[in-house]
Amino acid sequence: MSHEPPLSGIRVLDIATFVAAPFCGTVLSDFGAEVIKIEQPGTGDPLRRFGTPSDCGDTYVWLSEARNKKSVTLDLRSERGAALFRELVRQSDVVLENFRPGTLEKWGLGFEALREINPKLVMLRISAYGQDGPLRDKPGFARIAHGFSGLAYLAGEAGRAPVMPGSTSLADYISGLWGALGVLLALRHAEATGHGQVVDIGLYESVFRLLDEMATVFAKTGFVRERLGADTVNVVPHSHYQTADGKWVALACSSDKMFERLAQAMRRPELATDPRYAAMAGRLARREEVNGMVADWIGSKPLETALAECERYDVPCGPIYSISDIFADPQYRARGNIAEVPSRAGPIAVPSAIPKMSRTPPQFKHAGVALGAHTDEVLTSLAGATAAALAALRSDGVI
Repeated sequence: MSHEPPLSGIRVLDIATFVAAPFCGTVLSDFGAEVIKIEQPGTGDPLRRFGTPSDCGDTYVWLSEARNKKSVTLDLRSERGAALFRELVRQSDVVLENFRPGTLEKWGLGFEALREINPKLVMLRISAYGQDGPLRDKPGFARIAHGFSGLAYLAGEAGRAPVMPGSTSLADYISGLWGALGVLLALRHAEATGHGQVVDIGLYESVFRLLDEMATVFAKTGFVRERLGADTVNVVPHSHYQTADGKWVALACSSDKMFERLAQAMRRPELATDPRYAAMAGRLARREEVNGMVADWIGSKPLETALAECERYDVPCGPIYSISDIFADPQYRARGNIAEVPSRAGPIAVPSAIPKMSRTPPQFKHAGVALGAHTDEVLTSLAGATAAALAALRSDGVI
């Protein structure tokens, strides 16, 4: 049974652009928060033009990631626009921003100024390097964060150039998730104490925090992890292998017990007792040899046979999917991971919101709306603007 959304009653002002901080708003909106996206009059968020254009003029990434949000146009750099924004802040709980540090302060809209209006205000600030430190003023995008965080250094084949680790927007999305966590923590604190706070995230920090033991091991031993292609630094065999029909699988064998099962699946049970391979240390010392044996075995079978053999012996193994494979997969269908929803460009498919919640599931209200679709509604209901005032503001380019 569906209940009241858990974030119902929370109002969020999203004045950010592109993906990082706005994705926090998307996550919050999926679970009931009222998210008002404030965009520059005439042009709007550059994300509207970033990616593949749809028939309605905005891109598909906009239609997907701006879902559930209201759109208001407001020039925050103008005196009247800033005044209207302050009135919205007075009646809101959260502000999301990702300008270069100091930009909002120049406009008189920094956190210290806004907290005078609303002491419980929570402000999420995502920037390339965070709000302090010697690099605070430098610009940056997710690709820069992937490099600065240490992630891109690990991506690619040994001895070859570093490559892009998956999506170019990965750090943006991860930062948005950390941002959502920080906002929820800050809201809980504000509810208990009456005091808001800043949630400060550098794009690179969001990725660096996820690099398992690298920092700890380097500090203790000086070990610098290098690129290993599809392999894993501390585990063998734990890689990608091509099947006889040209497909690829990911196989994870992270313990000696798993290797014993793999040896049985390969019909080579003696490998599990051979002192060269029985323990992980031995397999790591013979990485190329062990990978070669597994690659020969996987390569002798078509995909479905290789998967079935691994499943029979309880060896973790799965296909490496393209997006086409994903759309055809019954697990994705069973979990409802892809939703077909209406939009201004007709029906579109979007990744469904996660996590699944047994009592308060996420809700889809609408795809990304047209620029300024809710300007009159929001400024009338929350800022007391009259029809005449709206007409004047529009004429002067403030909205």
